[in-house]
Amino acid sequence: MREEIDLAQPSQPTDGARSIPALLQRNATMFAGRHAYREKEYGIWQAWTWAETEAEIEALALGLLNLGVNEGDFVAVIGRNRPYFYWAMVAAQSVGAIPVPLYQDAAAPEMAYVMEHCGARFAIVEDQEQVDKLIEVQEELHQLEHIIYVDPRGLRKYDHHKLHRFIDIQEQGRAAYYEFIEDLKARREKLDYDSVCVMLYTSGTTGKPKGVVLSNRNIIEASRSSSDFDKLTVKEEVLAYLPMAWVGDFIFSIGQAYWCGFCVNCPESAETMQTDLREIGPTYYFAPPRVFETQLTNVMIRMEDAGRFKKWLFDHFMEVARRVGPSILDGKPVGGMDRLRYGLGNMLVYGPLKDTLGLGRVRVGYTAGEAIGPEIFDFYRSLGINLKQLYGQTEASVFITLQPDGEVRSDTVGVPAPGVEVRIGDNGEVFYRSPGTFEYYYKNADSTASTKDAEGWVATGDAGFFEEGSGHLRIIDRAKDVGRMIDGKLFAPKYVENKLKFFPNILEAVVFGHERDQCTAFINIDLTAVGNWAERNNIGYASYQELAGHPQVLETIRGHVEEVNRSLADDPMLSHCQVHRFLVLHKELDADDGEMTRTRKVRRNVISEKFGDLVTALYDGSDEIFTTTEVTYEDGRKGAISATLKIVDAQVAVEQAEKVAAQ
Repeated sequence: MREEIDLAQPSQPTDGARSIPALLQRNATMFAGRHAYREKEYGIWQAWTWAETEAEIEALALGLLNLGVNEGDFVAVIGRNRPYFYWAMVAAQSVGAIPVPLYQDAAAPEMAYVMEHCGARFAIVEDQEQVDKLIEVQEELHQLEHIIYVDPRGLRKYDHHKLHRFIDIQEQGRAAYYEFIEDLKARREKLDYDSVCVMLYTSGTTGKPKGVVLSNRNIIEASRSSSDFDKLTVKEEVLAYLPMAWVGDFIFSIGQAYWCGFCVNCPESAETMQTDLREIGPTYYFAPPRVFETQLTNVMIRMEDAGRFKKWLFDHFMEVARRVGPSILDGKPVGGMDRLRYGLGNMLVYGPLKDTLGLGRVRVGYTAGEAIGPEIFDFYRSLGINLKQLYGQTEASVFITLQPDGEVRSDTVGVPAPGVEVRIGDNGEVFYRSPGTFEYYYKNADSTASTKDAEGWVATGDAGFFEEGSGHLRIIDRAKDVGRMIDGKLFAPKYVENKLKFFPNILEAVVFGHERDQCTAFINIDLTAVGNWAERNNIGYASYQELAGHPQVLETIRGHVEEVNRSLADDPMLSHCQVHRFLVLHKELDADDGEMTRTRKVRRNVISEKFGDLVTALYDGSDEIFTTTEVTYEDGRKGAISATLKIVDAQVAVEQAEKVAAQ
């Protein structure tokens, strides 16, 4: 499904467009016959050119006018990554409305909060599941007037007075073309850099989500400068699979896609994502650390199941890759023999592995959202994948720092992105300002004032510092999470957690230590990796809870924790953050239970309070503790699970300073 590239066409459109709909109009002329979207449905890829995309969006925009959408209205968009929902957001913009994408896996009350907060009059959703969620909370959504759905299955017998098929709205728009086309043109032409482009809600790590208002200036300038930075062109292929409510997907799949004119590919489902990734072979790829961690876990599991020779081959050439791969990728001097070994490894191991992962054609890859473990990051770069880190947030239209080619490191997040100014406050907090800086928080003037000052400087809430010489920014942790041990030494939990999560057996970790004399941890095992180990060793288990409490599993996790401790012992800044005791939780941390955000960020305060008895047991010398925890099932019902958890002591390594003193 790879489109042939016409090298005679310009690789980058000229600038001058002042809104996303204006970029659409330009691309429909400049790149009329090139693919703008692909979607896999029933195993078959369907494609739409830019000219066809413009026609689809115009029909929907006319239909929205016919339905009564006014300028300034909020339109909720709820669904997985499909062309229809990207069209919906641009169609809403075209009529002067403001799209508000929501997380499709959010519970009904979470959706109700966002839609009530913004006062959405219209919702464009995917299927019966999303319609049912809105009906469930309709008493709280008095302003919601119409719901438009894409997939009609299961909805035939619903009341359709305010429920409409997506294609019917488009057909109504086409039928009313002459009635509304001049109105549409007038609204579209009124849009400029200061017009609101989209409102995206924060993940709500520490409280209720906030509506971040982003203008056309924010999105287009951030997209332009970042595309220029990485030399993105119309020839790129991306796979859109991350939540549409997340700012990263909006920038990559709308901002940069419309600026450059490249093609956005939508997988058939989450289950087929890996297959679809291999078929598309993206050239520009973004994934949060969790995705890279999962892919690496699957690779390690497959290697454990491989024959002796195949495993030896993998281990041998991966040692070569780790030693010289990143240097070859960055164009640094490497000996002829090592280049020969690496080339052989590329034929036998790295190339096939990259193709299996779907990353064989990646020219630029990024990870962000959470800090990635150095070992994981280095693994992908050693294969020859140009994986880089960026640092950003919703309020910045993503980009605060970027890593230039040839200056990529696992322990920094790069230099300020083009057009971005960054400074470090007296307390170590990172501040920035840029053309991408958000306009304001919707209905929250106090938070806007406390986050963005009169000069446009935004407080990130992260602690970091610039390295002398390189000018690269290092992020230590969330400023609110950085604490002090009882002796005053620095406590940075995320740094330790990322080291723990490098191990395929560990899915999640939460480290405690603020105002304590030592660090302890909660661990979530990775059910896929540990379950595979159990099957290979003929160990039966009936549930996550049973496997998590198995003595051999606890001993394996102890080995991982002690290995991390040995690594920390050599870090003069954080050697005191070694984990002394830990327990493996009896349940996975879950967004439905409020323990994580929808972007899988740990809510530390919630976890500390909810599992307070477990935290106490880690510090009072207990060997085990019985606990009962409320859980939320997939259908929304509440229940409770009980378990007796073993508390495990881990050996602490001698710190580097003590080693030197002993010598």
